[in-house]
Amino acid sequence: MSALGLGCMGLSFGYGPATEKDAAIKLIQAAFERGVTFFDTAEAYGPFINEELLGEALEPFREKVVIATKFGFKEGKTAIGLDSRPENIRAVAEASLKRLRTDVIDLFYQHRVDPAIPIEDVAGTVKDLIAAGKVKHFGLSEAGVGTIRRAHAVQPVTALQSEYSLWWKEPELEILPVLEELGIGFVPFSPLGKGFLTGKINADTTFDKSDFRNVVPRFDEENRKANQNLVDLLGRIAETKNATSAQIALSWLLAQKPWIVPIPGTTKIQRLEENLGANDITLTESNLEEINQAVALVEIQGARYPEALQKRVDR
Repeated sequence: MSALGLGCMGLSFGYGPATEKDAAIKLIQAAFERGVTFFDTAEAYGPFINEELLGEALEPFREKVVIATKFGFKEGKTAIGLDSRPENIRAVAEASLKRLRTDVIDLFYQHRVDPAIPIEDVAGTVKDLIAAGKVKHFGLSEAGVGTIRRAHAVQPVTALQSEYSLWWKEPELEILPVLEELGIGFVPFSPLGKGFLTGKINADTTFDKSDFRNVVPRFDEENRKANQNLVDLLGRIAETKNATSAQIALSWLLAQKPWIVPIPGTTKIQRLEENLGANDITLTESNLEEINQAVALVEIQGARYPEALQKRVDR
């Protein structure tokens, strides 16, 4: 697949009003025309409308792309709670196939680990879907080391999708070594820190009332002010490379491991092209060392989730 994928959530969900349908389809197809072959969605993005959008946009080149979607919430609604019962997984698979206009889901993630359902049952259900030809690969999202190992023992896990960026490096402690050991790929979501690492957000920024960053502690005004040091650092490095802060943040991720595929999202073709420009930037060992040393001196302020959502992160 392409070195960078496209995270499609923000076209329909999470970051304010949904993008107008024709514009969203144009953006998805523009990504494909520019070499992107990996597209990420979920039933919960909308719910449902993001999968429908992707299905329509990618139908003309379905055989040339990899589509990832997710199961794991009651009725596809994040606010209601988790649901990874086998019967729900099977129902979501059937519904997602129709919405995506395809006969197979390339990568089927458990959206969040459900403590009420043994992960062995989840992996076994996806294994059955793979045997039936409805799914190609099994993925997990925000799963901890123990869960990854237990799932992998039942059905090999192809990819883990979790947050990872210059302002959230926790996966380096335990997750990345286990993925490397087991041969599991890593798909970082929010590789641009939910937009913060682009340098386009500061203490004065106001978000739409439907933008979930309004409830993220890391995005309250005082924390944005405190975290500006990291953005300033990226900006200084970007100047030396004739690049943007976003491109440096993505290039840093790409340089970490060859099996890491970030999925930055955007609603603008201009930003899409900017993000893809990260592929053309080569960070030397000295560049990477400079970035890592500088970032180590920056203490990021604020939790990445409100407390209720933090409880859904597996440990």
